Parts: sequence; structure tokens; C-alpha cells
Amino acid sequence: MSLFPIFLKLEGRQCLVVGAGKIAAAKIPGLLEAGAQVQVVAPQAGGAVAELADAGLLTWEERSFEKQDLQGKFLVIAATSSLALNQTIFAEAQELGVLCNAVDDPDRCDFYYGAVVRRGHLQIAISTAGNSPALAQRLRQQLELQFGPEYGDWLERLGSVRKQLFSSQIDPELRRNLLHEIASQHAFDALRAAESKGSN
Repeated sequence: MSLFPIFLKLEGRQCLVVGAGKIAAAKIPGLLEAGAQVQVVAPQAGGAVAELADAGLLTWEERSFEKQDLQGKFLVIAATSSLALNQTIFAEAQELGVLCNAVDDPDRCDFYYGAVVRRGHLQIAISTAGNSPALAQRLRQQLELQFGPEYGDWLERLGSVRKQLFSSQIDPELRRNLLHEIASQHAFDALRAAESKGSN
């Protein structure tokens, strides 16, 4: 099965996490960083999830999962310690057309969490379709060394120049060539060299 790589806008969208232990705690930060409205349903919560709830960063319903919890949700993470419950959540999400990720159960996932390198607005996501998260993590570590924090600042500059060029009356073909030139490795190396010289 071929996967369709996509970056979702979750700002303001209702997302559900069932479970509040270590597994759920590892999945929640990415949702919050994307601006999702996160609801957690679980009879008990580990310290990390409880702290997020106490800080008002998510809502925690201290009870067992009910099918109606899926109403109005964009996606759900089934992160309980019960394989049977996770499978039930997936089946009910399918009925309602809600995207579901049943943690550590690739056959019951509409989407996978990728191993992600973040450098400001630059995101490089790696997926193995659930076959080897360990490999994805190793590749992420390699890419983190290759693409340092400076790429985040550079991307901001590229975005500013792109806006300026699109607001000008420049020839479209010339604009395209300029955009590719300023995003080249040569341009990046020249910028880094200039910055290094200026700091000396």
C-alpha cells in the first residue's frame, strides 16, 4: 500500500486522545504544537498528561471511552494499554469517518506519526508505514545533524523574499529562477560564510 504524504493543518480542530499514560503523553505534544484542541478521555492520567490538563492546554475527561466522544472530532489517537479497546475505537472511528491512529497497530491506522526534524517552519518527516519506527528515528537523528537550527532562520528569510517577489511586477519566469537561486546550497553557504565573517 502506498501512502500519501501530507502535512495537516490542525489549528482549532477537535482531536481526541483515548488513554493518558506514557504512550498518550508521547503523542499529545505534536497535536498541541499544531494548535489542535485536544480532549483526553481516560479513567486515570499519568503525570505528564495531568500537568497539561492542569495548565489548561487540554481537557481531560476522567472516565472510560464512549463512542459519542468521537462526535465532531477530526482525528483520534487510540493510546490505551488495551489492544481490544484500541481496535474498538478504530472500528467506531471508521463508521463515523474520523481519522484514527491506533498506536503500535499499523493495520488499524489511517495515518502514522512520522519521525520529524523541525527547524522553525521547516519540517522533514520520515515514515516507514509502521514497519520500523526505530529506522525512522535513526534517519531523523542523521538529518538533525545535516540540517541544523540555522535552517529555521534561513527559511524565514526565504519566505520574506518570496512575498516581496510575488508582490512585485517581476517576470514570472525570472521570479521562479530567482526563488530557486536563493534556495540553493550555494546561496546558503554564501550566507553562512558572510554571517561567520561578520561575527569575527
